[in-house]
Amino acid sequence: MPLLSLKNVSVKYGSFTAVHDVNIQVNQGEIVVLLGSNGAGKSTTFRTISGLSKPSIGEIHFEGKKVNRRSADQIVHLGIGQCPEGRKLFPAMTVHENLRMGAYVLRRKKDEIKHLFDHVYDLFPILNEKRNDAAGSLSGGQQQMLAIGRALMSKPKLMLLDEPSVGLAPLIVEQMFAVIQKINQEGTTILLAEQNANAALKIADKGYVFENGSIVLEGTSEELFANDEVRKAYIGA
Repeated sequence: MPLLSLKNVSVKYGSFTAVHDVNIQVNQGEIVVLLGSNGAGKSTTFRTISGLSKPSIGEIHFEGKKVNRRSADQIVHLGIGQCPEGRKLFPAMTVHENLRMGAYVLRRKKDEIKHLFDHVYDLFPILNEKRNDAAGSLSGGQQQMLAIGRALMSKPKLMLLDEPSVGLAPLIVEQMFAVIQKINQEGTTILLAEQNANAALKIADKGYVFENGSIVLEGTSEELFANDEVRKAYIGA
């Protein structure tokens, strides 16, 4: 049984169909990447998994339970955390306060929250150094670390990472994907939306290619990396 499955999911905004007949499976322990350009449907798919949007057709199952009519906070309680595109931090709040917000909805005990803080600060030492600084004062790479750390504070079984490499320097991108791989190796399943196919496919187990709200191609990372259409569209070779 897959950890997450989307079955024939379509999402509409008024009369516009943003996502059409999408089928995705994510197994426990995998890194799965959704490839596609801006507006292809990746973020809408993430919003729907997270309960922020509702499918007009189809079903979403997590750990065998139908979840597509549950609220966003219920989805977090089930074990799905999201790091949104654009980070969506609270810029005037400190690094530490932003991280605490990631654990807020779950009402965890103090000792458990401390353990989660320690884990994030071990993963991103620079955040510990800047824990009392305003989030808005951080560099782009540090803000992305904070956004990922905030998502980790909910202790997710499945983490949705929406375009984590956007706007970052190549060296920071490389470091970011190494951290994503480490998070996965520590036991968190990853669903990753990316335009940087070259970096994403190097760490992913499999992937799906979105175009105009539909999945047009799927396969293992090796199959997609070798596909001429994928290479021309997303890798530039």
